[in-house]
Amino acid sequence: MATPLHWKKSLWILWGANFAITCGMNLVLPFLPLYIGELGVHDLGAVVRWTGWIVAAQFITSFLTQPLWGAIADRRGRKIMLLRAGFGMAIVTALMGIVTSPWQLLSLRLLNGFFSGFISMAVSLQASLTPREHSGKSLGTLQTGAIAGSLIGPLIGGLLASFLGYNHVFFFTGALMLCASIIVMVFIKEERKPASDKKVKQKTQWRLFRPLLPVFGASLITQIGMMSIEPIVTVYAKTLYMGKHLAFFAGLIVAITGIANLFGAPTLGRLGDRIGQRMTLVIALTMAAVAFLPQAFATNITTLLVGRFLLGLFIGGMIPSLNALVMKLAPSEIQGTAYGFNTSSLFLGNLIGPLLGSHLAAAYGFTSVFYVTMSILLVCAGFVYSNRSLDATTRPKAA
Repeated sequence: MATPLHWKKSLWILWGANFAITCGMNLVLPFLPLYIGELGVHDLGAVVRWTGWIVAAQFITSFLTQPLWGAIADRRGRKIMLLRAGFGMAIVTALMGIVTSPWQLLSLRLLNGFFSGFISMAVSLQASLTPREHSGKSLGTLQTGAIAGSLIGPLIGGLLASFLGYNHVFFFTGALMLCASIIVMVFIKEERKPASDKKVKQKTQWRLFRPLLPVFGASLITQIGMMSIEPIVTVYAKTLYMGKHLAFFAGLIVAITGIANLFGAPTLGRLGDRIGQRMTLVIALTMAAVAFLPQAFATNITTLLVGRFLLGLFIGGMIPSLNALVMKLAPSEIQGTAYGFNTSSLFLGNLIGPLLGSHLAAAYGFTSVFYVTMSILLVCAGFVYSNRSLDATTRPKAA
């Protein structure tokens, strides 16, 4: 069993690795449309369409492959799957710097999604090392590494692109991911217990997933609700502020939610350890829904910023609570697969949410997106509240 010092040491190593990986994944986002223009696409509409498909491509293959990598992690170990993702993404990302057409870039993004899964495997590995009574705090803290990387990555990427050129940012990103993977390879030790029965029937294995189905459903609904607002929030800001600092405020509106996440994730993680992840998730979902009210009724940019900050505080409690529930409900022999399915649910939400939000905004106006998102989150809160099975403190055993 992992000692207290061991799980705390692994937490901060994986925190740094998660920061580096998500920072690298977001480095290229600010200039991606410009890079597509350099690849020979000059029509604005075509650039927008290519950008959308190239961004979405990674989510498509990630959604399809996460359960597979999770199942392999259960048999071969989580650390080896973590290294597979890190080294694979490092190589593929570096190759994006030498493409000569948007089709090549799209193909590499699809391949990158095939190799992805670093964050979910880091969560699974940390969960396997953390004492159950500290799971909420540990996984909440771990999430802040990914949040910080996603906030800082675009800023660093924009600066590097200005000084080094677009191609070199891909090379830098690949090197950053490579360094994170090497650090994990050297400093993280995984304590694996040999399977007591390697001939467990497949039917029995699937039975073990039944208690987790509400968690997967909650992950999907939560992510749809959170991502539905993303495509329109900066455009919505333009209707509230027409001053000369519009670009600054547009960036701040996106960033302030992530900044609030840094405070909310560990705080609500500790709350989950005290009152249980189910009730923490209900509170987070309900208050996140309420946080959309000042955004829907905003008449100035300040009110919108306040609403976005409040939303970020409560978003921070959702994913750690869901991850902690997976840890507590999934037997150790299927935990990697369980995290894979949960991550697939999140990725599917990443795909459906923006499509839902953009179509609602186009058909019924901006405020309709806020109201629908509020409804989705409140329905999810009721769904979680009614599933008392999520309070289970003992894992089912394999037959």
